[in-house]
Amino acid sequence: MPEPHPPHDPADGPLNGPLTGLVVISLEQAVAAPFATRQLADLGARVIKVERPGSGDLARGYDRTVRGMSSHFVWLNRGKESVQLDVRSPEGNRQLHALVDRADVLVQNLGPGAAARLGIGHAALAMTHPGLITCDISGYGSTGAYRDRKAYDLLVQSEAGLLSITGTPETPSKVGLSIADICAGMYAYSGILTALLDRARTGLGTRLEISMLEALGEWMGYAEYFTRYGGTAPARTGAGHATIAPYGPFPTSDGRSVMLGLQNAHEWAAFCEIVLRRPRLVHDPRFSGNADRVTHRGELDAIVRETTLALTSAELIRRLDEARIAHAQQRTLREFSEHAQLRARGRWASFDSPVGELHGLVPPVTVHGQPPARLRPVPALGEHTDSVLAWINTPVEHSSEGMAPCPLN
Repeated sequence: MPEPHPPHDPADGPLNGPLTGLVVISLEQAVAAPFATRQLADLGARVIKVERPGSGDLARGYDRTVRGMSSHFVWLNRGKESVQLDVRSPEGNRQLHALVDRADVLVQNLGPGAAARLGIGHAALAMTHPGLITCDISGYGSTGAYRDRKAYDLLVQSEAGLLSITGTPETPSKVGLSIADICAGMYAYSGILTALLDRARTGLGTRLEISMLEALGEWMGYAEYFTRYGGTAPARTGAGHATIAPYGPFPTSDGRSVMLGLQNAHEWAAFCEIVLRRPRLVHDPRFSGNADRVTHRGELDAIVRETTLALTSAELIRRLDEARIAHAQQRTLREFSEHAQLRARGRWASFDSPVGELHGLVPPVTVHGQPPARLRPVPALGEHTDSVLAWINTPVEHSSEGMAPCPLN
């Protein structure tokens, strides 16, 4: 077993959070479920991650870029305890059920039917664990012709129509992040918080079901309405916008690109007068309203590029600031890591891991009046097996709220 993490140093800030005492058992893989449970861990919940012996969560092997650890795993599993269990063996399954007996929330994104075969499907637990909240995350849901299909992020992006509106006119493109997994994880997270509020009122748990297709489908809402009622889908416009102009990247004389976007008539007038220095364009019938500017996008973009290519990025940004036009620099990921705004707001913090101290973003919700969250360690595979199995063999002690207080050191 790896060496245990050092005791908590009070100088690092409190371990307590609004979910302190909540016990979450998660049989999770890859991105969607781990993303949801890491949010719960960040709020103080005790998240016990059940992993297969020897290999663990398949995301552990995605890459070795974080000093030998997977970047996905580091990102998604901070603040959890790792327990190795062969849940299909009689003893491992007994131990799994003992964990479920202690749980407030059970999360799983196993293959179709796997939870039921292990005896931890909601139907099997509803009578014996009335206060338990179960959360099932899948690709396509538990019913319908697609229920047994394997689902990976790219496949769901494709099924949801996202690829049809993303990329250039010539080349459909996937989103560069696992957006279907992430949005499913966010709905699982918010659904669990909602179920906890409901349990506080009724005393009863519930079953939550989230499918990646339906979660991403919700995010596709504007495009679906646009297509259903407009007759055509939003065009693929690269880094531009299908229904707003000018909007997107424009090159400058120093080889950089500046993103800009206009939303209303006042901004259009200021843009023409201060940025382009062509006030007569304000009343040009080709560009009088946003719909007109979208129709004549090619002509408009050529006029804008003529100006931006004559300016350095700094000069263009000064004009945009003067005109109060929204804009952004097209940054690389390395430049994002060094972003002055994040540094000024103290958004980076260190945390422990099996490969030493690492740095990451603190949770994006700032709760004013409370100390900043302390980022807890990333677990080694099976690091907490012994301590967790010892814990399930001790008597249950519940707090007045019905949650067993179990801090993670």
